[in-house]
Amino acid sequence: MRFLKYFTNSFIVTAVGLALAAFVGFYYTPTADAALRAMFLTFILIILEISISFDNAVVNAKVLQEMTPKWQHRFLTWGMLIAVFGMRLVFPIMIVSIMAHINPLSAVNLALFRPAEYAQMMLDIHHEVSAFGGVFLLLVSLKYFFDREKEIHWIRVIESRLVKMGKLESIEIGIALLILTVFTIYADPTHQLSIIISGIAGIIVFLGVEAIGVILAHPDGSKGHDIEKISASLFIYLEVLDASFSFDGVIGAFAISNNIFIITIGLGVGAMFVRSLTILMVGEGTLNSFKYLEHGAFYAIIALALIMIANTVIHTSEIFTGLIGAVFIGLSIFSSMKDRKIMAD
Repeated sequence: MRFLKYFTNSFIVTAVGLALAAFVGFYYTPTADAALRAMFLTFILIILEISISFDNAVVNAKVLQEMTPKWQHRFLTWGMLIAVFGMRLVFPIMIVSIMAHINPLSAVNLALFRPAEYAQMMLDIHHEVSAFGGVFLLLVSLKYFFDREKEIHWIRVIESRLVKMGKLESIEIGIALLILTVFTIYADPTHQLSIIISGIAGIIVFLGVEAIGVILAHPDGSKGHDIEKISASLFIYLEVLDASFSFDGVIGAFAISNNIFIITIGLGVGAMFVRSLTILMVGEGTLNSFKYLEHGAFYAIIALALIMIANTVIHTSEIFTGLIGAVFIGLSIFSSMKDRKIMAD
């Protein structure tokens, strides 16, 4: 029962979210069936978000442990507002505004009164969004496995070799560019240039976040550390990471519903559960209890990143994306429990 306390707010938000979804459904089509359908679609979107972002919760928990309590609180409050309203509502509006060359108010009007046309615009830009988010996440995961200070290995035959390869400067960027180039070759020629540009933008953003971390950690070039500024840089890192995770979910959500409000409610509630999972892992010391859980999360991120980049060529079901991440997480938990049992004997 003690674990339920971490999800109290999430369950409350779920109840409110489903009620709002029913209202939205009834508003557009004033029938009980429409309201129930809107609630059902919202529930599906909640599950979609949780399944895709569970590995995000693991990484969040790891990074939060390195932040001061003040910045932990800011991530769980300010970060939540940014995640729900910024990435699940404002981001789709701005993307359509930019791509359709219309002002944001016109994009909102499109979402409100011509949802099918709005949804199609979102689906039309999935190549660029997938390339950007996929490359960024790929760099995040590769950096973890190429870390020369990494000592604990889950799949040793792979990870021990990757650590050795990490001695090559910027090897993760070279691999990301190679993978991006290969998939771009097989992409629709009309999208090839935009895919390359979006992928390079993902690399630039990754390097930018890394640079911010270095500057805030050593603002005067000294070797000392300012824990508050380091926490601030980690906050920025987590927000960009969350944004990258949300790309796939936001685009995939339009295949389930074309109503921006249903999508925002569903993904927003899902994001709330991901935050609750993060708090649980920090509060219960889950990463210390399951030493391979972090490894499983980063394997899942690599899988998600490759799937997102592959989506520039061929669409992959969001259900498959969620399942493959769950498999890596599940196997890492099983291995952790098995290892812990061996150590206890």
